[in-house]
Amino acid sequence: MYLKLLNIFLAVFFTCFFSACDSSRNHVALDEFYDLEGFVYIKADGQSVTLGKKEKNAAPKERTQMNVEFTYNYFIGKHEVTCTDYNRAMARTGTTVYCEEEDYPASGMTYYDAILYANIYSKREGFDTAYTYYSSKFDEEGHCVGLDGLKLLTDVEGFRLPTEAEWVFAAQPGWKPRRAWTAENSGFIGHSVCVQPANYLGVCDMAGNVAEWVDGWLGYFRDTTISNYMGGTDGGTFGERVVKGGSFRNEAKSISYLSRLDVYPVTSVNTFYYVGFRLAFGKIPNPTWLSSDGSASNSNVTAVAGSAAVKEMTGTLQTKLAFRNDMTGNIAFIDYSLGSLSVKEISDTINSYHPEISPNGKWVAFCTVAEGLPGKSDLYVRKLNAAGDNLVKLDVESAAIPRWRVLPDGDTVIVYVTDAGTNNDDASFKSASTWQVSFSGGTFGEPQKLFDGAYHGGVSSDNKLAVSGARLLRARVADENSTVMESASDDIWYNEEQACNVSLGKGTVKHSMFLDFASSTGKDFVGSKYYVHERIFIADENGKLVRSVQAPSGFTFDHSEWTVGDTTKLTETSGLATASLTNTNNAHTKIVLLNTEDGSYETLVDGDEVWHPCVWIKQSTLASEDVLLSPDSAGVYYDIFAATSEQIMKVKMRMFWDMKDSIELYAVGSSRTERGFDPLLLTSYKSFNYGYSGCELWGELYLVENYIMNHAKNLKVLLIELPPDLQNNSSAFRDESVFDQANGYIFDRNHDFWKEGLPEYFVSMVDEYMDYSDEDLESYVNTMGLLHTESGGWKGNEVDRDSVFSEKEMDYYNAVMDSLDEFIERVADQDVKIVVAIYPQSPSYAETGSFGRHGLQRSVAKETIDHYKKMSEKYPHVKVMDENNFGDHDYTDDMALDYDHLCSKGAAHFTERLDSLLKSWK
Repeated sequence: MYLKLLNIFLAVFFTCFFSACDSSRNHVALDEFYDLEGFVYIKADGQSVTLGKKEKNAAPKERTQMNVEFTYNYFIGKHEVTCTDYNRAMARTGTTVYCEEEDYPASGMTYYDAILYANIYSKREGFDTAYTYYSSKFDEEGHCVGLDGLKLLTDVEGFRLPTEAEWVFAAQPGWKPRRAWTAENSGFIGHSVCVQPANYLGVCDMAGNVAEWVDGWLGYFRDTTISNYMGGTDGGTFGERVVKGGSFRNEAKSISYLSRLDVYPVTSVNTFYYVGFRLAFGKIPNPTWLSSDGSASNSNVTAVAGSAAVKEMTGTLQTKLAFRNDMTGNIAFIDYSLGSLSVKEISDTINSYHPEISPNGKWVAFCTVAEGLPGKSDLYVRKLNAAGDNLVKLDVESAAIPRWRVLPDGDTVIVYVTDAGTNNDDASFKSASTWQVSFSGGTFGEPQKLFDGAYHGGVSSDNKLAVSGARLLRARVADENSTVMESASDDIWYNEEQACNVSLGKGTVKHSMFLDFASSTGKDFVGSKYYVHERIFIADENGKLVRSVQAPSGFTFDHSEWTVGDTTKLTETSGLATASLTNTNNAHTKIVLLNTEDGSYETLVDGDEVWHPCVWIKQSTLASEDVLLSPDSAGVYYDIFAATSEQIMKVKMRMFWDMKDSIELYAVGSSRTERGFDPLLLTSYKSFNYGYSGCELWGELYLVENYIMNHAKNLKVLLIELPPDLQNNSSAFRDESVFDQANGYIFDRNHDFWKEGLPEYFVSMVDEYMDYSDEDLESYVNTMGLLHTESGGWKGNEVDRDSVFSEKEMDYYNAVMDSLDEFIERVADQDVKIVVAIYPQSPSYAETGSFGRHGLQRSVAKETIDHYKKMSEKYPHVKVMDENNFGDHDYTDDMALDYDHLCSKGAAHFTERLDSLLKSWK
């Protein structure tokens, strides 16, 4: 390969030499001459492709059609990565997968596993790696479940996953799913690659065989044209990824090159026996990402440090970062409590500087002029969420550099200055002034002038000190027995040498942090020379230097700020700070969280220009000193690398503890319950939908027996979903469920689920450490657990696995059913009614031998359902609500989401039917 590349280089060199390298002359990209065995060269430059569907009943993230133009060519794998190639490359990592034959496509790896393989392949072939990351995490099976700081270097020629647009462009020509390995001919297993004919471009198995990971987040499309599309800027609430192409378990008629979703939300840590990947190769010039509101961006900011690393420094997962993306002028933020790390940007036309998060972590204040620049500035406050809701503007002539404070009487105020310009001229500095204004419930109060002088570095909590730094380090120091608002002297610290980015600590220790310009005072304190902004300095309340922190090698500091709130791990005098790091080209490429006592740090984000960081750390208000209540465990119902089911359950567990004394009916079950029962429409009992994606009957009984039966004081009815087709997991599933992934569940189990009574502050701790996001409120809290979905219609009768369960699967099936029988018998005298519910599925399954999409012979399912109907005759506290009736039901097409889920209209119909049953049963 290298000899060929050398010959190409020499040919290009001499061609340029004798033609004076006329830049106006057409030339062939060097990419075309790479000898990449097993790859097909795709000439996409100047071409375009359409993503998204026109169908009204398509899922929202597939519905809008968007045109994507290419300004480059690329290579794509002729076929999916095979078991031989994957296992040989990944052997040292321990992340191998099982295949019946070596030339079958590899499957069952996480998205992160595929990324690691791409990097290994690049190294093996002598190229730079296309992906960078800071740290990795692996589960017990060796799968990679976390790559902190993962970033695709689009300007590097290396192997990578194809973008969705690249995948579709290569798949569309000659698309023929009927000539692929599908449910009709595969026997529900993968097959040797390239047995089925290649398409017109020479690419195999784009439809069927195994579905494929592609690069990028799952985002919404926009009715427009963009170039070089990379995906969404983040993965939304669940951190969702895109899968393409369908697999051996899908019917040919259901496989579309425009589809991008699976049955359930797909995250980076999921493994599916039917999902693999293929590689792509080549640079992506001028890449474009699309945010959730449809705005395009050529700059993508990457989260680096994961929740675990941030918690190690701050002492809590309840940590948030807000900052300015200087490429767009927007505020971006990360909520580390969500587990799934993605950078969300609040798109707006307002040029936003100096964001500061409110003491309760729910709002962000910002202004429209940066420190050091004179002139009029507007001050705004908005919700810290992706939409940036409830935007309000302070109605004054000019307000800059907002800083939140909580006054001794509990009022929350914002301190601001009338001008943020330089302060080296006394007259100009004192002509400006410092003010504060109360803020409550999304509304400003009446502004109040504090004093003359633009002290935008902050006012101390005891009102004894105010500081400023935009050329000079100015301090307003209160006289004895007074405050800075009453009687104070205006001093200049740091020997009147240049200083900037001054930030006054928000605790009781009044330490001022600032940057300097390699002054003699700083050099004398450090004892050596350094560059401008290479060190952060910290002065005490008298202006005396007490500490200095060196910037990481190759960088200098900018925009240094103390964190908002004290930490539970570090003393106030050591403190945590945040700052931008600038490289040798003066680009602000990183934001770090810094321990100013020992100089250790974590890189929080990478970007092209990331400015004005603010880190908020939740301050505990709990009065409990109970040693039982470890904040690392009690109520922490999610793991930092949470999958979809954990993301859902962390919300519903808090809802349970908050409402356990009032709920009368609990509905447990899978995503069919989650989407198919509407508690707000049930009139007979106050109810809660406890369903979550991926739950099967064992998980339902776990919740019922350990949480609901022990703590639901007003329990009257249990709605237990009976999903016969989902009971095909081996007993090992119990070790892989959500109840063994997060500390909160393990902590509860180790304390016998608190059967003897909850510790006094337990529920308060759950509330404090499981704060609802705005997405949580919209998706689950406001609906009492129902996930609203729109109609997609009954999709057909696709069966994605062999309907005949194996002997091992049947053993598990029978064991779970026995557990349900035993529970029904055991609670017969406890005055609890049980509704065993079977949700409707597509009527066309009556044309098959399968109960539903996930299999189970109809004859076996009938025996099971008949068994529970007989139990209802024996036990008066049991009713069977069979809304499926093996396809003979009245749930119309507009009531369905897909093959086996109801949409919200169907949920209303189901709930009305349930209500009638319960009222007649009273």
